[in-house]
Amino acid sequence: MDTAINYCSHCGASVCVQVPPGDTLERHVCLRCGTVHYQNPKLVVGSLPVWQDKILLCRRAIEPRHGKWTLPAGFMENNETLPQAALRETSEEACARVELGEMYTLISVPHISQVHAIYRARLLDLDFAPGIETLEIGLFAEDEIPWQEIAFRTIALTLRHYFADRRAGSFSFHTGELPPP
Repeated sequence: MDTAINYCSHCGASVCVQVPPGDTLERHVCLRCGTVHYQNPKLVVGSLPVWQDKILLCRRAIEPRHGKWTLPAGFMENNETLPQAALRETSEEACARVELGEMYTLISVPHISQVHAIYRARLLDLDFAPGIETLEIGLFAEDEIPWQEIAFRTIALTLRHYFADRRAGSFSFHTGELPPP
């Protein structure tokens, strides 16, 4: 179970952990009204913004990984599409305008119940600035990437795929799964 749930959000009664009828996994189940409280993975969505031969990175102003570099990305909101989430996160974290390309990486991170989806994107202009969750932003050529300061393994993997694909002259969709560190 990801998070302990003590009370039903439907009726306020206590819940217990059990396998509900017709299910195969333990869930938090309300003892009074029978509501099953499902906990599902979170989607992290973002973009890989490119300007000429450089990538836009953001230095995080929040935890986790405060002060480390990442692509503009964050949790998808309800009632959003994946592309809408990528555009919103890019705007919020880098105040950048991009044209989204294809989804580029889709990486499962099961030990923290997340899935990370990153789109290739083209910066439309150089009018960008740090958003509220960002300390600073910058454009980095491949040899300038602060590899030891990259916040998340999914981002490092996405960047490695990008530079390898660029050298090969062909971009493809990459999927994967990260084990616990």
